[in-house]
Amino acid sequence: MIDGHGLFLLLSGLLAIVLLIVLIAGYKINPFIALFSVSLILAIVTGMPVNAIVKSFETGVGSILGHIAIVVALGTILGKMMAESGGAERIARTVISAFGEKNVHWAMMVIGMVVGLPVFFEVGFVLLIPIAFNVAKRTGTSLMAVGLPMVAGLSVVHGLVPPHPAALLAVRTFNADMGRTIFYALLVGIPTAVIAGPIYGKLIASHVKAEGDSPLARQFIEPYIGRRLPSFGLTLGTVLLPVVLILVGSWGESRVSQESVAAKGLHLVGNADIALLIGVIVSFIVLGKMSGFDREAILKFSTDSLAPTAAITLLVGAGGGFGHILQDTGISDTVVQLALRAHVSILFLAWLVAAVVRLATGSATVAMTTAAAIVAPISIHANAVRPELLALAAGAGALVFSHVNDGGFWLVKEYFGISVADTMKSWSISETIISVLALLLTLALSSLM
Repeated sequence: MIDGHGLFLLLSGLLAIVLLIVLIAGYKINPFIALFSVSLILAIVTGMPVNAIVKSFETGVGSILGHIAIVVALGTILGKMMAESGGAERIARTVISAFGEKNVHWAMMVIGMVVGLPVFFEVGFVLLIPIAFNVAKRTGTSLMAVGLPMVAGLSVVHGLVPPHPAALLAVRTFNADMGRTIFYALLVGIPTAVIAGPIYGKLIASHVKAEGDSPLARQFIEPYIGRRLPSFGLTLGTVLLPVVLILVGSWGESRVSQESVAAKGLHLVGNADIALLIGVIVSFIVLGKMSGFDREAILKFSTDSLAPTAAITLLVGAGGGFGHILQDTGISDTVVQLALRAHVSILFLAWLVAAVVRLATGSATVAMTTAAAIVAPISIHANAVRPELLALAAGAGALVFSHVNDGGFWLVKEYFGISVADTMKSWSISETIISVLALLLTLALSSLM
């Protein structure tokens, strides 16, 4: 049991989240203003020192924007170049031709899982969203039916499948075998992605209207009248270049001496920000100059494309600020301690700790690494449980119910052009399906071993 103060912190955090939803969805308050205001109220109510409140919020905003802002900006510019050159249209046509209009949702799930393997969720998201917009437009399919399978595929590999960076951290902490973990992750992840993506996406699409004509969508599907489309191979190579660079960087770190010049060079180009920057520069040549655009046109594309991303960037940052307030007020620690006191199996404990950290902080990566660090010492006394399954359980818990303190929640909401309530009905529930189903399949695997 928790003491009175701990209960007060839990109730305060819960009421703060409810208040956010009411302000944004009910009273139509600007989400950034709502997140900032509720964060301040929560900090004051829970007794946080007044002189530390604003600093805590700013730290949370800065820590998440230091990465997200760069990723969103560079990914949007790359998407704009794909749109203007007709590259996104070329990929859309090829995908539709290969899978058929009735099966594009399956294709988007597979693309999400493949592209998402070496990159963090937000990187894969900004790389693939232009393709989702174009596929939805050409097939007349709901953006939700096309986009949700894509993000479900990205999310599954984010939490479950090495060599994704987040999953790799859990594997190392639990001292699990890499090959076995990948094998088990695919056994669990593929059916999970199928149900949470194409199947649930088709089910929820009729209840959620994703705006395919939003300002963000329009800039990714603008006409390229009179221009010959770039080849599929050239366009796909440009899109996947950042992914390949990140994968090569990750490989180099494990195979090359860390003190060598080669290792430092691979580490630099394998950084997500640098890899995206290189991809954008290559797109200026391959999708810009080679498609007949001059320097002035390329400058205009890259400059104009950034305007619609300002609101998204601020919202993601504000979500990070709210999450940091939850941590500094002690609410996150209280939630974790409550989970640790539950008398449950070691696999369920790994899932539970990751789940409550995810709900409290909004970060799947933080949730996964925290759960692994907490449960790994305990797992030494649970010899019957394979460490690979513990890594999967922690990864599954880290994906549960994305909400207002998660940057991914705001990315999906703004790019899909849907309300907070609809984002929860679609994206948040899809995440929860992934989390719960992956846990159940992991428990089933454990019972067979």
